[in-house]
This record gives sequence, C-alpha cells and structure tokens, in this order.
Amino acid sequence: MTLSDQQRKRYARHLALPEIGEKGQEKLLQSKILIVGAGGLGSPAAFYLAAAGIGTLGLADGDNVELSNLQRQILHTTASTGTPKVTSAAERLQAINPDTRLTLHPVHLDENNATELITRYDFIIDATDSFKAKLLIAKACAQTQKPYSHAGISHFHGQTITVHPGKTACYGCIFNEPDTTGTPLPEGPLGTLPGILGTIQATEAIKHLLSIGTPLHNAILTYDALTMQIRKIPIHRDPLCPICGQHSVMSDAGYRL
Repeated sequence: MTLSDQQRKRYARHLALPEIGEKGQEKLLQSKILIVGAGGLGSPAAFYLAAAGIGTLGLADGDNVELSNLQRQILHTTASTGTPKVTSAAERLQAINPDTRLTLHPVHLDENNATELITRYDFIIDATDSFKAKLLIAKACAQTQKPYSHAGISHFHGQTITVHPGKTACYGCIFNEPDTTGTPLPEGPLGTLPGILGTIQATEAIKHLLSIGTPLHNAILTYDALTMQIRKIPIHRDPLCPICGQHSVMSDAGYRL
C-alpha cells in the first residue's frame, strides 16, 4: 500500500522516526490488534493504537458502561452510561482516526470463543481485570501462538509483561496459583494507574509489530504510583508451567480451552 497525502500529514511524526518511517507506518495500517477489555487498561491502549494508525482494532467486552467506571475508563463519557462498552468506545475511537477499522465483539471471552477470536489478530492486549480471564487469554494465546501483553493493576500498583508463546516466559510462569479470594469489595485503583500501564501495553504492541526496540520479554515491569518506583524484574520460563511447560497447553496436541 501507499500512504495518501492525508496520511502522510497525520502520521508525519512517525514518518520522521527512522525506526518507523513510511514502510513502518504502512505495516501498522495493515496490522490487527485485539484489546480484550474496554475499561481502565483498554482505554489508553485503544486511544493510542487508534491514533497510531493500527489498521484493524478489535474490542472485546460484554459489559455496559457504569457511572463508577468513569473515574478511570476514559474511553467512556457520562452520556454513554448504560450503553455497551464496545459501542461507546467505538464512537470515541472513530472520531480520533477514521483510518482504523473497528471490529466490535460485545461478548465476554470464554472457553467456547477465546481461541477462535484471538486467532484472527496479530497481537493481543490483555486489559481484563480478573485472574480467570487472564489465564484464559494466556492459554488461548499459547495455543494459537499469538503474542500478547499482560497487565494487571490494584490499588496504587501495576505490572506488565510481553509474551511471545514458545519463546519467552508467559503469564502462567509467574501467576499459576488459582484465585481463591472471591470477589472482594473494590479498593481503587487510583484513576491514573491504568493510564500508565495501558499506554505501556500499546507501546509494546507497536514495537512488536515493527520489530523495533527491546520487548518486555522474560521480565516483569512493576510500578508503584505512591513511591514512583519502577522495577524491571527478570523472570524465566518454568518447565512446570501449566501453560508453556513440558506438559502444558502448548505440548498437548489434544488440548482444548
């Protein structure tokens, strides 16, 4: 494809970067990214990926907008309260960049649809807020060999890692214990916290698509908003990992989500 004059103006700052340039921008315009969760983490990720000119942006979320979301989920407005999150998100994103094709999936990922949905995209952003959903995404990405960015937030803290299935440590190498805490009353998070982590996820997606920089592989980045401490902690693949280990999703040909 060839960039139009309008696109050259829109993406001029990308074109000025030797690491991206015209060929890189064309590649972004041909790429497909799925964001699972149109909430706190998904909001900044979606805004920046749409602005960057990702060709197809998939949004998967089965919830409606609630008033309590608006403290941090900046994709949505007061007027969109009660409407499906993917619909609310699409209105904002289309206004930012009509170049980006939006594919809406107003569903919650489950064992019946995760693999089929994820396999359509080049990169997955896990912007969900539950252990169960994150484990499901990690398993589906391992089975389909799709790279993904995990992030999680709580209170004033967050962490993120980028995973290339079969080559790097995965979500299951770090978090492989079942969540038995139930559903406690929400405590936070600080409204700005997902903005920081979600933006990092968008950055990692762009880096992966363009094969530039150093991905956040085999290391987890942690952020503490109260102390402004950022740490990058090395991790390694776990041979006993239920997702990528020797007897796992990836090694069991008969496995199904």
